[in-house]
Amino acid sequence: QVQIGESGGGVMHAGGSLRLSCVFSAHTFTFRSSAMGWFRRRTPYHEREFLGAIRWSDRTTNVVDSVRGRFSIPVDSAEDTVYLEMNDLEAEDTAVYYCAASTRFQLQRIPMFETEFLYWGRGIQVTVSS
Repeated sequence: QVQIGESGGGVMHAGGSLRLSCVFSAHTFTFRSSAMGWFRRRTPYHEREFLGAIRWSDRTTNVVDSVRGRFSIPVDSAEDTVYLEMNDLEAEDTAVYYCAASTRFQLQRIPMFETEFLYWGRGIQVTVSS
């Protein structure tokens, strides 16, 4: 059984910084993920938006253009933790943020679509006040 949990959300003022954590654990020694990704959903009426992901094989990250320069994805592999570092927050960053794990080892690129991620956290709210 794979468990993924996000933490670190809350209310921030615009211009501030926040770091979300994603801890994943597997109660099976055979589980491996190929990549970990971050998504967000601004409102229940929006689709989940891909923000970025990190591929474990070479620690390469891919962050979408809309948040590149403000968001990054550091990791602590010893602690099985992936972070979403968010700086210069804007009101438009208000959303529920999700962490997800992919097992698509055959992909030549870093996964970026919801269907390429198999395991998901429950999401955590981030609210940015202007």
